[in-house]
Amino acid sequence: MAGTVMGVGTGVFLIALIWIVALVLGMILLRATGPTKLGVIPVFLLAFIATLILVFFPRSSETPSPFKDIEIVDTFFIGRYVLLSVASVGFLVALFGLLPLHFLEAVYAKPLRTH
Repeated sequence: MAGTVMGVGTGVFLIALIWIVALVLGMILLRATGPTKLGVIPVFLLAFIATLILVFFPRSSETPSPFKDIEIVDTFFIGRYVLLSVASVGFLVALFGLLPLHFLEAVYAKPLRTH
């Protein structure tokens, strides 16, 4: 099965993307005023129809092909995760180092005008 990630094909990712876009557009259209708010209905109907088409009319068969695909081995697997963990720790240190500066910033009262 070419084109799979963790045993899941591109159709599942496409369905997820369609529904994420439909939810974002739905939230945007619900904040609108007037008849524009009714645009939510066609957005979700189109997402539902596209989902039904992708589920009931798949492009490839459900059975895998009889020949073995070429297996690609990642030799830099451990180094990649070490780099990811170092970058994540650096991001968290920077985030939690800047948050106190943001939340503890002094807010001074504005002087009242007296006439």
